[in-house]
Amino acid sequence: MENFLPGLAQVMDLGNVVAMFVGTLIGIIVGALPGLGSVVGLTICLPFTFSMDQMPALSVLMGVYCGSVYGGSISAILINTPGTPQSAATCFDGFPMAEQGHADKALGWATVASVAGGLFSCVVLILAAPQLAAIAVKFGPIETFALICMALTCIASVSADGLVKGLLGGIIGLFCATVGSDPVTGDIRFDFGIFALSSGLDLIAVVVGIFALAEVFSRIAECGRTGAPKVHDCGMRLPAWHEWRSRLGVLVKSCTIGAVVGIMPGTGAATASFISYAEAKRSSPRRAGMGKGEPDGIIASEAANNAVTGGALVPTLALGIPGDAITAVMMSTMIIHGITPGVRLMAENAVTVYACFIALIIINLMLLPQGIAVARLFARILKAPEPLLLSMVVVLCLLGTWGVRGNPFDLLVTLSFGVIGYFMRVFGFPAAPVVIGLVLGPQLEMSLRQGLILTDNDFMAFFDYPLAVGLFVVTLLILFLPLYRNLWARRTPASAPLG
Repeated sequence: MENFLPGLAQVMDLGNVVAMFVGTLIGIIVGALPGLGSVVGLTICLPFTFSMDQMPALSVLMGVYCGSVYGGSISAILINTPGTPQSAATCFDGFPMAEQGHADKALGWATVASVAGGLFSCVVLILAAPQLAAIAVKFGPIETFALICMALTCIASVSADGLVKGLLGGIIGLFCATVGSDPVTGDIRFDFGIFALSSGLDLIAVVVGIFALAEVFSRIAECGRTGAPKVHDCGMRLPAWHEWRSRLGVLVKSCTIGAVVGIMPGTGAATASFISYAEAKRSSPRRAGMGKGEPDGIIASEAANNAVTGGALVPTLALGIPGDAITAVMMSTMIIHGITPGVRLMAENAVTVYACFIALIIINLMLLPQGIAVARLFARILKAPEPLLLSMVVVLCLLGTWGVRGNPFDLLVTLSFGVIGYFMRVFGFPAAPVVIGLVLGPQLEMSLRQGLILTDNDFMAFFDYPLAVGLFVVTLLILFLPLYRNLWARRTPASAPLG
């Protein structure tokens, strides 16, 4: 309590409360705009924090971080465009639910799951930072490779209606992830003589093209056959308790997955959401409806990616190891303001650390009222005529894509994948596996190459690592248990006695 009360006093200062509110609102809006995302939001706000006091500066950035992760779900649900890569899995069930006329309910599921995931990660951060940071250190390249292999099983989960097409899409995504420089040697691969490809395909450009522009092209193709927009005017409606009661297991499991994945440096919220979605697809009692507007899919994605926010700060605060670009920006801000993350942090800046914990809790609680307000803003936008709305989506997509790297070639990539995504829809190929392969591909290759260096190019030596073996076994179980279940279901009626 000696550090808690002074930390609470810092957080509840009027200037700091305003900083949390403004940062969270900016984060939600930036996250909801296709193509921007957490890193862009943080870098926009970073220069303004240099003249702020220590706690307000950190509060603004934490608000932008948490708000942007949640904000991506709004556009994912309403226009089938994940505002951030973290919300790509939310499209799988969020947009189909919105097409069915329940966009307000889908936003309600996403908001409550996001708040629950964020609060869960705060509890993890407060209670278990030193212990969990020690576990995170045990995840080397080989263990990370095993984890990513497990994450790739979600390609099968989201391709149940067309497994061969889904696996082909995943392979295409993995191939796209290899375009550009080799992570070990630096050699340029698959650039086809185009200099702009030497830096690889930008994830945002591909995601925005294959989801958003493909949806626009699909709407244009349907013009004349369907006159009304697929997603109608909506606000936000929070699900009732009796609807949540049967889904608490999915929520808790997804929060746990997000927090654990967030703790491991170099993984991130996109990986967590896909792993969580795959697990929900495997174990949910309502898995048959996933991909068709089932709330479990929204809960799995949004609870996991928001649970990463607190988990990702564990190695940053406890070990001084930033896990990704987002936590690297957070860490640099702390250093600028005289706080050095690492093993001595709790001893030297205990009050500030507790103040950050409390601020994170308040920021996650702010997501609920601010999410409702932003959802109503988007509802007003959706009242526009569909041609105008589609034009606005295209402009936002292209501006957001260009704003990430300022590279005009990314606009061509977005348009190209928009066309590819449209024809994938026409021929029944799911777009999700392509994105999954592209998201997980770089981490898979990097961890594999580093692991082979450690084992002198002996892949079988990977099985000398107990944690990696455990993850490989889990991967096999995830792949083969559904097959076994189907075989058993076919055998049981046949072996039942007659009469």
